[in-house]
Amino acid sequence: MRANDKRNFVEHLSWDEVSARIAKGAAAVLPIGAGAKEHGFHLPMNTDRIQGEELAARFAERFAGTLDVLIWPPVTYGYYPAFAAYAGSCGLSAKTFEATIEEIVTSLIRCGCKAVFVLDTGISTIAPVDDALKRADHNKVHHFKIYDGPRYKAAAMRVTQQKHGSHADELETSVMLVLAPDVVRMERAEASPPIARAAPGPLTPSDKTSPNYSRSGSFGDPTLATREKGEILLAAMMDDIAEQASDFLNGAAETKKQSERTS
Repeated sequence: MRANDKRNFVEHLSWDEVSARIAKGAAAVLPIGAGAKEHGFHLPMNTDRIQGEELAARFAERFAGTLDVLIWPPVTYGYYPAFAAYAGSCGLSAKTFEATIEEIVTSLIRCGCKAVFVLDTGISTIAPVDDALKRADHNKVHHFKIYDGPRYKAAAMRVTQQKHGSHADELETSVMLVLAPDVVRMERAEASPPIARAAPGPLTPSDKTSPNYSRSGSFGDPTLATREKGEILLAAMMDDIAEQASDFLNGAAETKKQSERTS
C-alpha cells in the first residue's frame, strides 16, 4: 500500500471519522478486484485486489486538495467464469455478483457520499456491474472500466509486442511491475501457446486442443513485460480515470444547479 494511504481507507478509520468526511463532501471508491483468481505462474491470485487498491490510492492522491476520497474494502469475489478450471480460483454467479454490487453501492449512496466510483479491474465483471448500477442513482455513481479508456488503449497499442493476450499477459504484468514489483516472479512467467483463432470461453490448463489452452493460466506473453511499459500504461490509465471523474463530477454539479433553478 502506498505511503500515508491509511487515512483514505475506511477500514482504518472509525465510523464517526468517516461520517464527518462524508458530511464535508467526500466521494467513495469501491474497488472490484479478485482475491482468489489465477494469474499464471508468476503473479499471485490476489493480483486484481492489489491493482484495485493501488489504483484507488493513486486516484485519491491525484485529487488530493480538490476532492476528499474514501476507499471502501474491495469486492474480492466476482463473476470470473473463465478461470474456474484453475485450482483455487473462486467466484460468484453473475446474478449473485450483480446483487452484491447493487446492495453495496446502494448503501454507499444512502451514507450520503458525494459520488460513488466503482473501480473495476475485471472484464467479465463489467456487464454485471453495469446492470447493477442501472438500478442505482445514476447521478451519483460512475463505473471505471480501467482498460476501456482511450489513452490506455492507445498506450497499449504502442507498447504491445505479444501477438495476443488479455490476462496475466505482457500488459497486466508490466503494470504489476510498477504497482507491486515485489510480488512479480518474472523467472516463472510463461507465455500461452500461439493461437490460430481466438475463441470465447474459459481458459483450460489441460485441453491442449483448445484455442484457450494455457498450462500456466496466462493468456498472452508475460515474458515481454517491463517496468517501463508499465509506467506508460499506468500513466495513461490514471489520466483516463481522472478525466472521467472530473467530467462526472462537473456533470453532476451542473445537474444539481439545474434542479435547484427549477425547484
